[in-house]
Amino acid sequence: MKNKFLAIMLTAGCLCQFLSSSTLDAASIRETPLVRAVKRAQTAVVNIHTEKSAEESNSVFGTTNRGKINGMGTGIVIDERGYLVTNNHVIAGVDSLEVSLHDGSRYSAHVVTFDREHDLAIIKVDGNPKLDVMEIGTSSDLMLGETVIAVGNAFGYVHTVTSGIISSLSRDVEVNEEQQYKNLIQTDASINPGNSGGPLLNLDGEVIGINVAIRAGAQRIGFAIPIDDARELIAKLMSVEVLEKMYHGLTTRCVHSGGGHELIVDRVKSGSPADKAGMKPGDVIVRMGTVGINDGVDLERSLLGVRSTDSVPVTIVRNETEQQLSLTLERLQKGQFVHGVESPKDQTEPVVYSQAGAWDVLGLKLVELAETSKSRVSPRYRGGMQVTNVRPGSPAASNGIKRGDILVGLHVWETVNEENISYVLDHPQLETFSPLKFFILRNGETLYGHLSLKNIPKTASR
Repeated sequence: MKNKFLAIMLTAGCLCQFLSSSTLDAASIRETPLVRAVKRAQTAVVNIHTEKSAEESNSVFGTTNRGKINGMGTGIVIDERGYLVTNNHVIAGVDSLEVSLHDGSRYSAHVVTFDREHDLAIIKVDGNPKLDVMEIGTSSDLMLGETVIAVGNAFGYVHTVTSGIISSLSRDVEVNEEQQYKNLIQTDASINPGNSGGPLLNLDGEVIGINVAIRAGAQRIGFAIPIDDARELIAKLMSVEVLEKMYHGLTTRCVHSGGGHELIVDRVKSGSPADKAGMKPGDVIVRMGTVGINDGVDLERSLLGVRSTDSVPVTIVRNETEQQLSLTLERLQKGQFVHGVESPKDQTEPVVYSQAGAWDVLGLKLVELAETSKSRVSPRYRGGMQVTNVRPGSPAASNGIKRGDILVGLHVWETVNEENISYVLDHPQLETFSPLKFFILRNGETLYGHLSLKNIPKTASR
């Protein structure tokens, strides 16, 4: 009897071990490379929810009704401080932005910079949450038939995952008269409305494209911007020259090498901070501050928040030998533009500049008045910055500033352009200006008030 009981126990133990082993085997079989790729990337994908105003005329009564249109899109985290890249058409003309993360948390966000021609934009999540950053791959070695994955806010269904293959490369697509794309990746992975701005992933969980368009009336024909094309544009949009009016003097290029990327110095402007630091053409930039450098995006984001008094340690490789240097950024002087970063002249429409400082400190989104619109400004002023959005609960909102107002002055200075705004908000004595006097034009009348600056972020323009 005792031996019989022992045999039963041994049989049961073997059965449990077999079932446990079978369960593990089944789980490992189910966790395919595609599943692992999604797991690796999904926390760096952000769902974007937008709202914009729409006017509808009533021809019978001669009135105009103002309504709201909700929009959607997707963003890719490119910096842990909350910087995302998405499509410009996702955020163009919106009144408000909100993002939802993979864990379900929601935050307001604001537009930082954008590029209409190439349909890319940088937005920043408010509240400074620490986010997971997307791994960036390369589009230089893509293969026809290669498996790819799209993740995004499809039709508002957040974090929708679809898969397919690369159907073709180097496609040129004309969406309309105003928007044309060059050199796109074509895929049969389902890319639906709301996927715009989201990642097209490879099986390593790296982004190899930014989803942009679907072909109306066609099934399983979608397109994405190759990441190697996008990374140069993203670096320009994230440039410290554009966002913070700081200057390093480097021209670089990213090369794909040994399964990874390297950032090589092409040119060093004479007399620039990089020149003073001892950097030379041919140097490979390995690290800038605490950030490992693989491309121009890493270089620019590593310098965001760095002041002109800060010394940044730089690790380079020169002639196969690692060297340590020290870089100190300088502020751009008025009228000084480098690497093609320049305010357009004689524009026929408003230009939106880097707006993080005005949004974070004052609660205002501003655009410079176009030349054709300056006739609306009083002869007493040379121009102004038009208010396109006011953040609820901000100093501007608390003092009654409204969308459509024209900001013509802060403290004792005029606000004709973005440089004027930056001068005031970056002033070393800004805190002593509080409450900050402002002057606006509304319906041809000059109004003024005072903005409390009690809670100025220490890195307001970041």
